[in-house]
Amino acid sequence: MNPTSSIFTDAITLKAAEPEVFDVAFTATTQPCPWPKAYGGDMVAQALVAAMQTVQDKAVHSMHSYFMRPVDIGAEVRYEVEILRDGRGYATRQVRAYQGGKPTYVCLASFAAGEPGGTFEATMPQGLPGPDTLPTSATYLADRTGGTMTHASKAYWSGERSFDMRHVPGPVYVTVDGGTSPHQGVWVKPYDALRDVDGLAVEQRDTAALAYVCDYTILEPALRVLDLAWADEGLVTASLDHAMWFHRPVRMDDWLLYAQEAVSVDSGRGSAIGRFFTRDGSHVATVVQEGMIRTARASS
Repeated sequence: MNPTSSIFTDAITLKAAEPEVFDVAFTATTQPCPWPKAYGGDMVAQALVAAMQTVQDKAVHSMHSYFMRPVDIGAEVRYEVEILRDGRGYATRQVRAYQGGKPTYVCLASFAAGEPGGTFEATMPQGLPGPDTLPTSATYLADRTGGTMTHASKAYWSGERSFDMRHVPGPVYVTVDGGTSPHQGVWVKPYDALRDVDGLAVEQRDTAALAYVCDYTILEPALRVLDLAWADEGLVTASLDHAMWFHRPVRMDDWLLYAQEAVSVDSGRGSAIGRFFTRDGSHVATVVQEGMIRTARASS
């Protein structure tokens, strides 16, 4: 079966529900993955889409999240949206996710109408190899074994995450390929054209795609500096908090460079910053995340 981006679009297909806590409610289903609990990007993107459904004539410009409990895979999550403010220039929403009656995730999202002003943007890293010169995850992993990698995890990394991701200087799936520098880049593009999603404009869908894909690799620079690979025995990670700023509109029909840097690792937590750039150098979004990093080394 060819890799497809339908896993992402299925994840952000929400159903309206009767609110129990706040003003508006939706349900969504977390997508398959080979780990004990669901992928955090499901919650980020689903909550963003839930908030988008309640805002008119404004685009999201920032989103701040906390992950409180792990979420079951393939299970329904309920998103309750509180309409905190609807102003002329800005609107603010709080979204809480619930599973089994318990809160699992919470975020605040701010939306802006936009207005004229000055312009500045960060500079895209130069001298990196382009995506067409780099191996796909499937090619890279084809002959590799080791650690806790299973057939299921290899298949997942190779083609079951909706997006083609190509690493510079190299992935950290089984070993830390490319050294322990705090910097890495990941070229990102959907495997195929994203399908339309009911209730979302194309621009909203593509913004949600950024929110979805950003969580896959943002902790990798922190793993890299510790010389840790995803398949290392005893490694346990979890997203703790997450902030994202959407600077400019984006279309998810070409490669984006996700330039990442570890900024701190201590006390079982790692923090990293990431910036998304289009091929022509436009800086479209910034991500900052702190995550839990537990290792067999630390407990031995």
